[in-house]
Amino acid sequence: MGTRWSRSGSSLLLLPESRRSGGQGDNDDDSLDGLDRQEDIAQFPYVEFTGRDSITCPTCQGTGRIPSEQVNELVALIPYSDQRLRPQRTKLYVVMSAVLCLLASSLVAFFLFPRSVVVVDDGIRSVTVQFDHTDMRVLMNMTSTLNFSNPNFFTVLVQSVSSQVLYMKTVIGTQQLDNVITIQPLGERQVNYTVSVEIGGSASYVYAFCTMPSIKVHNIVVYMQTSVKTSYMVRTAQNSLEAYRYIDCGSNSTYSQAARRYRHHFPTQSQTTTQNPGTTTPEPQPLPLL
Repeated sequence: MGTRWSRSGSSLLLLPESRRSGGQGDNDDDSLDGLDRQEDIAQFPYVEFTGRDSITCPTCQGTGRIPSEQVNELVALIPYSDQRLRPQRTKLYVVMSAVLCLLASSLVAFFLFPRSVVVVDDGIRSVTVQFDHTDMRVLMNMTSTLNFSNPNFFTVLVQSVSSQVLYMKTVIGTQQLDNVITIQPLGERQVNYTVSVEIGGSASYVYAFCTMPSIKVHNIVVYMQTSVKTSYMVRTAQNSLEAYRYIDCGSNSTYSQAARRYRHHFPTQSQTTTQNPGTTTPEPQPLPLL
């Protein structure tokens, strides 16, 4: 039995030679168009002949089919001119991604960038005075006020408030407060603290001055040093406040807000600094008694 080549497009099919005989006439043509022809064609494998302008498909290796175990491993060949390989608006997407990243990073930096907590000394609120006539001492309780302002968008903890009062370079009272308050984002808080002061010993002349009945106002000048330690996120800051204060050691006194502002700005001296732990503060120059 011979065979003949049938060409369809770029593929050739091998057909039995018995089908080439012309003695059948129109009946053979009818059978070729029927089911018998399809059965004969199915018996022959797919054969591909490549010309000068084409190559054998590397995926199926010319067989027309691929192994089933390689279905998930092989990649289909797509023409380079296919529109699917040319994504639209690529530059627009890149620019929009860059702008969104810059915007997100700017917002994060704006809301999470730590800002210094503002601490303002509002002066002395009240002073209570007692006298120890036996030891010639002046005992006073000084209540002062601190105003805090949090410009951050997160909570700030005031870890500690420490204060000491000096008179003529001598420490006459100290106070230490721990875990004072928590300030909410963009909030303000006020803290009152009391320092117990004792003047006597080598400064017994203060007792004589404060108990002298001929003087109506017994003003003395004390120097106050206040240190405030705050913490927020991973940062810890320390504020140092220094001020001279006039107090009346002859009797109990309460100062209004207007009086505190007056006594804070004139004639006292006050400054707010931020210093690192370990630095020393210059000693104040004492002021005379009034």
